[in-house]
Amino acid sequence: MAGKSGREGKPTINDVARLSGVSKKTVSRVINRSPLLNQTTREKVEAVIAELGYVPNPQARQLALRRNFSLGMIYDNPNAQMVLNFQEGVLDAIRGTEFALVIHPVDRHDPGLFDQIRKFIEQQRFYGVMVLPPLSENDAFFALLDELGCNYVRMGSAELDDPAHLVQSNDRQAVRGAVEYLIAQGHKRIGLVEGPEGFRSAHERREGWREAVTAHGLPADISLTARGNYTFETGKEAGISLLGLPHPPTAIFASNDVMAAGVVHVARERGLDVPGDLSVVGFDDTAIAATIWPPLTTVRWPIRTMARSAALKLIHPETAGKEQSLFPTEFVPRASVSPPKN
Repeated sequence: MAGKSGREGKPTINDVARLSGVSKKTVSRVINRSPLLNQTTREKVEAVIAELGYVPNPQARQLALRRNFSLGMIYDNPNAQMVLNFQEGVLDAIRGTEFALVIHPVDRHDPGLFDQIRKFIEQQRFYGVMVLPPLSENDAFFALLDELGCNYVRMGSAELDDPAHLVQSNDRQAVRGAVEYLIAQGHKRIGLVEGPEGFRSAHERREGWREAVTAHGLPADISLTARGNYTFETGKEAGISLLGLPHPPTAIFASNDVMAAGVVHVARERGLDVPGDLSVVGFDDTAIAATIWPPLTTVRWPIRTMARSAALKLIHPETAGKEQSLFPTEFVPRASVSPPKN
């Protein structure tokens, strides 16, 4: 049998390389699903691995590389669904590989955060880490990761870094398009439920709203805005504020679906019909957008696809700059928008 290595014991990566007629580095690339291989070489090496029954020894490789085959996901974000979607995208990328995901929530306001992160990175010896907003918007945080020699990818709503270290969406442009859709329906007083202060996503989405209404000569004054925290309860509070105005808006854009659901809840409590009396648009296209009534018009944020790309940038740093970095959003019209009554 070709799989015999000529000595007792389990087959090694050297045996796989010898019988495949390739280098150990090529075998390693096959194991980690590197995109740098042609299909013929990949299939040849995989056939030898199957014939030998070779099982990679992650502990030995970790010792040789002085790092673990684990990816860190660091976040401080109240949007639980976004965090879950990102996690699922990373799992899509690492399924079937030696890599594992370590999830690490933090408090970005903790004065000891950087010391904690230093200790965490030094102990875990990550292959790389992915950082979610708003922490991903803190340049000092990534100076620390550079100092520690830890590879990273940042998730953002704007251009925060070079393509090898970034997955980015086009939030401002997407929101401007969503608000212009409301304007095209005939709405002239359009409210905004902002995201949390200090989030770049909140800034970009607010600017998209402002650019759209001002470009059409409509009011963008502060009375038409209310701040939320990407949660259902703060969406309700914002809805109470905006719908309690002497001249309430006929349409509201909320900076995520959960807050939009809070606005719809308040509207129904007040006996308002959505969309007859009030049109509502969200952002994310999470499960809640399709399950509330009426189904929510929203902007689809490709979080899962972005997360998969972020993980692949870390697993294959040699091609990280070629992996997709900008992920356009998609407007999803549903039943929560109609022309205003007046």
